[in-house]
Amino acid sequence: IDMYVEAVIDLNELLMTHAFQPADKKEQHFATIVDKATNRYFPVYEKVLKDHGQDFLVGNRFSRADVQLLETLLMAEECKPDILAKFPLLQSFKARISNIPTIKKFLQPGSQRKPPLQEKDVPKLMKIFH
Repeated sequence: IDMYVEAVIDLNELLMTHAFQPADKKEQHFATIVDKATNRYFPVYEKVLKDHGQDFLVGNRFSRADVQLLETLLMAEECKPDILAKFPLLQSFKARISNIPTIKKFLQPGSQRKPPLQEKDVPKLMKIFH
């Protein structure tokens, strides 16, 4: 499980820090996100799901790895809505995990899941954390 969770940390960090990039670096940063997601990470997870043919990432049991991957997929789609276009098993995985009752409740508007960071909020956050 830890192997799968650790593997998406790099992509997760890229997604989370995108809004904080200086204007002259944003385009390259976005290109890096898309490249790593579609050429490095998503193909591996697509293959894992295909090879073992189960509903979940590890065996046939819901785990932290599923939650971590789902969050990364959602963040990636918030960044680029069609990013999963070439990954049908990841699309199915996202739909399946998103419909688990507790996850579905968490993803509804007004839940504890935070919306994507807005540009207008960046200066405020920079004052707090820098």
